Amino acid sequence: MHKKNTQRLKKATRTRAKLRELGVPALSVHKTSQHLYAQIFSGDGKSTLAAVSTKEKGLIADGASRTNIDAAKAVGKAIAEKAKKAGIESVGFDRSGYIYHGKIKALADAAREAGLKF
Repeated sequence: MHKKNTQRLKKATRTRAKLRELGVPALSVHKTSQHLYAQIFSGDGKSTLAAVSTKEKGLIADGASRTNIDAAKAVGKAIAEKAKKAGIESVGFDRSGYIYHGKIKALADAAREAGLKF
């Protein structure tokens, strides 16, 4: 494993431990070279309450990029809507050790604009 990824995972571990300690639902984000994923976990971290990814049909237009900022905004808006349907108003943000910039920031801002608090 590369040093950069190892450092990212260390940051993620610290964040997840703090979120479990607080006992709040967590909005967790993961990105790959081809897709973006967002999940909301329960306060104890044992169950997934809502999940959205760019793999879902209808979220991203055919032929459009699934990893750019526009895709991140679509995922952020969709996860906020699913959270509201599940009765979740407020979450902790687990950025999985990624820098709060670019796609991660766009996803978070879109979720906030759609009514999710964190």
